[in-house]
Amino acid sequence: MGCPQTQGQAAGSVNASSEPQPHPPRWLVGTATYNEAENLPRLVSAVRTAMPAADLLVIDDASPDGTGALADALAAADPQIKVLHRSGKLGLGTAILTGMSYATAHEYDFFINLDADFSHDPKYLPAMADRAAAADVVIGSRYIPGGGVRNWPWSRYLISRLVNVLCRVLLGLPANDVSGGYRCYRTDLLRRLRLVDLRSRGYSFQEEMLYRCKQAGARIREVPIVFVDRDRGQSKVNVHEMVRSLAVLLGLGWQAWVNDR
Repeated sequence: MGCPQTQGQAAGSVNASSEPQPHPPRWLVGTATYNEAENLPRLVSAVRTAMPAADLLVIDDASPDGTGALADALAAADPQIKVLHRSGKLGLGTAILTGMSYATAHEYDFFINLDADFSHDPKYLPAMADRAAAADVVIGSRYIPGGGVRNWPWSRYLISRLVNVLCRVLLGLPANDVSGGYRCYRTDLLRRLRLVDLRSRGYSFQEEMLYRCKQAGARIREVPIVFVDRDRGQSKVNVHEMVRSLAVLLGLGWQAWVNDR
C-alpha cells in the first residue's frame, strides 16, 4: 500500500484542480469582399491551412458576381467560416469596423484583417500571431527588412512611400508601414477605443485607426510581408476616395499638432 495522503496534500490538490485554466486565445480572421468569387475558395483554403484554429469571417457587400452566395455555401460546409451580408458597397473602412465589432461581440481575443485578393498572403498569419503575444497591434509591414511589394508601378510605390512618410510625421505614428491593411488587433484594445468616432471610411482608415491606437497607448509592432498586387479580379482603386482620404489625414495631422502644443 502507498503512503496515506496528508490533509495538507489533499487540500493542495483540490486547490490546484479548482483553479481556472487559461483558455487558448480565440482568433478571428476577417476579410471584406466585393466581386471576389474567383479568389474566395482559394483564400478560405489558404487561411484554414495557415491558421487552422482561427475562424474566418467574410463580410460581403452584395457582390454582383455571387461572392456572398459562394461564402454561404462554404460556411455551410465548415462551421469555422462565418458570413455577414451588407446591403451594398459601403466601403472598406466600414467593413473592417464591422469585423472588429463582430470579434468583440463574440468574445474573440484577436482580430486579423486581410484583403481577399491575396495581396495579403495568409502564409504570414502564424508570424503575426506569434508577434501578437506581446503586442496590441501587429502590422504586416512592406517597409521593414524582409518586406516588400511586387507588381506595382513605380508611381504607386512612390505615392505609398510618400503617404507613409507624411503620416508618420503628421501623426507621430511609431511604425514604418502605417497604411498597410494586413493587421492584427487585440480585442481588449478595440473595446477601449471609440470606433464610432473614426472619421475615415476609405483609404485613410488604416492611418486613422493606427493613430487612435497610439493615443490609447497600444504596443504597435511589425512583421515583414511581401505585398503582391492582385493577380485575379479587378482593382478597386478610386482616385476620388484617395483625394478625400488625404483631406482626412491632413485634418488629423492638424488635430495632432494642436494637441501636442
